Amino acid sequence: MWDCIVIGGGPSGLMAAMSAGQHGARVLLLEKGDKLGRKLLISGGGRCNVTNNKELDELIKHIPGNGKFMYGPFAVFNNQDIIRFFEGLGIRLKEEDRGRMFPVTDKAKSVLDALLNRVDEVGVKINLGAKVDHVRYEDGRVVGVAMTNGTTYDARTVIIAVGGMSVPKTGSTGDGYAWARQAGHTITELYPTEVPVKTNDAFIKDRTLQGLSLRNIVLSVWNQKGKKIIEHEGDLIFTHFGLSGPATLRCSQFVVKELKKSGGPVQMQIDLFPEQALEQVERTLWSLAEQEPRKALKNVLKGDLPERMIPLLLQWVELPDDLTFANLPKKNVQHLARLLKALPLHATGTLSIEEAFITGGGVHLKEIHPKTMMSKRMDGLFFCGEVLDLHGYTGGYNITVAFSTGFVAGKSAAEHGR
Repeated sequence: MWDCIVIGGGPSGLMAAMSAGQHGARVLLLEKGDKLGRKLLISGGGRCNVTNNKELDELIKHIPGNGKFMYGPFAVFNNQDIIRFFEGLGIRLKEEDRGRMFPVTDKAKSVLDALLNRVDEVGVKINLGAKVDHVRYEDGRVVGVAMTNGTTYDARTVIIAVGGMSVPKTGSTGDGYAWARQAGHTITELYPTEVPVKTNDAFIKDRTLQGLSLRNIVLSVWNQKGKKIIEHEGDLIFTHFGLSGPATLRCSQFVVKELKKSGGPVQMQIDLFPEQALEQVERTLWSLAEQEPRKALKNVLKGDLPERMIPLLLQWVELPDDLTFANLPKKNVQHLARLLKALPLHATGTLSIEEAFITGGGVHLKEIHPKTMMSKRMDGLFFCGEVLDLHGYTGGYNITVAFSTGFVAGKSAAEHGR
């Protein structure tokens, strides 16, 4: 009889197993793959952005998928606790832009190795290549798990930490939803978040700007009534199908939701000069042309605009690229300024949920105790990580959710299983 069985060896599962073991439980960790922590190894571009150092209220704002639920887990184990935990394991951390916390080594493997060492120290038994068929329930409580090879394990508590549907190569293939349903849980609609966006604009289809990156722009999403839904500042990359990059990923879930409402293309806009008002941009354009009155407009703009965009922009505002200052029509320059402040795009969808970084939707949070992560439907059943209807932006927020809910689930399971 195990005190606690943890299903899933990703960030939340490893933290849950460690926490349960640390709090005195006999723990068995079951991972269907041949390696632990595969999603952790690819997080933060392979550098593992272990958390974000923002204040708690600000942290919650960056978890747009039901972030307020996290006040419960954060009361037990928050981002500052995560920092102290890893530094206590000998992992020195550094803060980068926007509060992102990385290991000084810049290697996710150093974070994973430290976590695995701690899992080992607290006596967790690990079975790799262990495929769970179902969680066993009797008389309204968990009694263990059954494996696909016919083996069964008895346990006082079970923690489901198998992730969502995103990045299936890491082992996240949605297994946990069926086990949750069997326990009487509701699974909210699943959808891709933190995912590249598809558009149907001609210049995207023509691949005119494919591969071009824009730095420090603001990308916004608008509804059919012309009201701005959301905007995000950051970097953006044009692809052969649409947009990617951090600003796009953060806007993507709002595109998904608006497409579901409207059914048609969703308008997006890029502000290339978010620090300047429209009038300032227009004055800057006139000033640049005036300073070099004999120079062709395309050459005047080279220092201030991405060179690959200039022919396209001039074509849109009907300005010949060899025009000089003396012949510049005012209305066309005004049009160019407006374009630079609100370059329109038309989103038709996103890449698939499997190609998304994070899964939106999951186990309904009204059915989970936030301070213990235990099911309200089944005694001794706990959840943590992406299998829940919880998601944040990229930048250390999702892994913070994983570590926080994992730690709380492990601690609570250990206490419940005594």
